[in-house]
Amino acid sequence: KSLSRSSVRSRMSLKPPKAYNSLQKGALIWDPKPLQVKKIFEALKKGLNEYLEAHQAELDYLSGRHKDTKRNSRLAFYYDLDKQIRSVERYIRKLEFHISKVEELYEAYCIQCRLRDGATNMKQAFSLSPSTKASRESLVELYKNVQECTEDMCFIEGALEVHLGEFHVKMKGLVGFARLCPGDQYEVFVRLGRQKWRLKGKIETDDSQTWDEEEKIFIPNLHEKFEIKVTELRGLATILVGVVTCDSVDFFTTKPQAIIVDITELGTIKLRLEVLW
Repeated sequence: KSLSRSSVRSRMSLKPPKAYNSLQKGALIWDPKPLQVKKIFEALKKGLNEYLEAHQAELDYLSGRHKDTKRNSRLAFYYDLDKQIRSVERYIRKLEFHISKVEELYEAYCIQCRLRDGATNMKQAFSLSPSTKASRESLVELYKNVQECTEDMCFIEGALEVHLGEFHVKMKGLVGFARLCPGDQYEVFVRLGRQKWRLKGKIETDDSQTWDEEEKIFIPNLHEKFEIKVTELRGLATILVGVVTCDSVDFFTTKPQAIIVDITELGTIKLRLEVLW
């Protein structure tokens, strides 16, 4: 292997997240998902570049005003602009470092993925050849290499998740037209991996809706999708309205994303959410 397991973790100063605390040599928690990681990485990098472009445009605008103000010698306003410019410049440097770190992690991930694929192909070739002492020793070594590459990929996935930011999810209410009547009560349950959000709402007489919570912060996950379940509350009984899943790959963008999810198969009840990354 051109990149050993210890060198991967030391070079990235990798501190395993809680999900990987029980990971030991030869004991794998789950199989890596290279295609899913690639999809999230591309969406993440695109979103980070959008933020970078937006702040660069803001910096250009402030710098232009800074020059005009300097010529007009309005000192108080000039120094306030100077402070804003320095703040935006610091944030741009932070974003650039963030992007470079994400790229570094994904590059290391791709290396380990290629090493694992190569070791897997060689293992299959050796397993089809006549059994000799040398081939058996090679198979043992190749099996060890596959395990180590797989562990490295799991650790890098955990490190990459640290750089995914936060999703601020806002409840915007149910849409159901004739299906929603004054006095109806509903419970919405949103889950992303181990993160859960349970909130209750009521349809008022003026057709407005009141909910006991309006916003929840979720930490993005490489492998898990949003699972949304809506139930209607009727006294002590509950009636399942519907369960849907929603991929988070489209949420890595600078603009708030309005989501309208069909809760029932026919779309007679929909759930409106807003996600800000």
